[in-house]
Amino acid sequence: MGTAITGWGSALPQHEVTSAEMESRYDLPSGWIESRTGISARRKADAEETTTGLAIAAGARALEVAALDADEIDVVIVATCTPDVALPPTAALVQAGLGASKAGAFDVGAACAGFLYGLAQAHALIASGSARRVLLCGSEIMSRSIERSDARTAVLFGDGAAAVVVEEVAGAPGIGPFLFGSDGSQPDLLWADIGDRQIRMQGRAVYLRAVREMAAVVEDLAGRVGMLIADVDLVIAHQANARILTGVAAQIGIPEERAYSNIARLGNTSGASIPLALCDAAAEGRLQAGHRLIVTAFGAGFLWGACCLQWGTAASVEAEHATGGAHV
Repeated sequence: MGTAITGWGSALPQHEVTSAEMESRYDLPSGWIESRTGISARRKADAEETTTGLAIAAGARALEVAALDADEIDVVIVATCTPDVALPPTAALVQAGLGASKAGAFDVGAACAGFLYGLAQAHALIASGSARRVLLCGSEIMSRSIERSDARTAVLFGDGAAAVVVEEVAGAPGIGPFLFGSDGSQPDLLWADIGDRQIRMQGRAVYLRAVREMAAVVEDLAGRVGMLIADVDLVIAHQANARILTGVAAQIGIPEERAYSNIARLGNTSGASIPLALCDAAAEGRLQAGHRLIVTAFGAGFLWGACCLQWGTAASVEAEHATGGAHV
């Protein structure tokens, strides 16, 4: 028995904010944002939209693609650093909202690396026999946590959610292994106070560290499993900044076209960025059964990691899932 992603889905706020609008708001030169970040637009949640609501919508779509009812899920995990309330955990609210009456629930608070850490937990729960089906959501409303006076930080972030179903599947290609790292010695480089929750970031230092650590962990993981980087079909990295994605691709020696990016239209959605990238890549036909992926992330902490992932399950399941994952 192995683990596989058998369903995926996403949910985005309807309101889009272009980089041209942000440049006007912060009195920046025309084209400044896209030239430095690769971001041309991002979604912004309206007052009535919530981290929980986006996660529920994305989770419902993932369940639909997996052809599962909510009460067939054993555990709900939500990766978020922007919960709507301090208590209860967002996962409990998502569990109730979906009607996953038999599921346990917990949150993962690993910022931009949260989905990757959550995927490791989902895999481990299934591998240990503690669960058969896990719903893993990444959901963030970052627009409420950006420092309004810091244009260089504010222009990076967007809102959104995406979810995957991870299942025990006979003969599935599998998820893992995982490799993680952390360094909490310089928290002031990327942090938010517990009171106002506004993100402060020293961008240049974070950029250099993100490129270095993601490239190193990908190379280390590939070496441990005996995989040549040239044999990787797609690298899906946390969508932090287009320059970071380009830098990681260059350091590990993979062509840029095999380093997936959707940051241009969504910006940095923190814990939602990797599952949103998976959904988009699947919708674009970039993920085919048997494709070998490396997924990597870097976030506040600092926390980073990578995992191997082989996409798809049996041919019949792949056909069933072919139309899934559309945005709202």
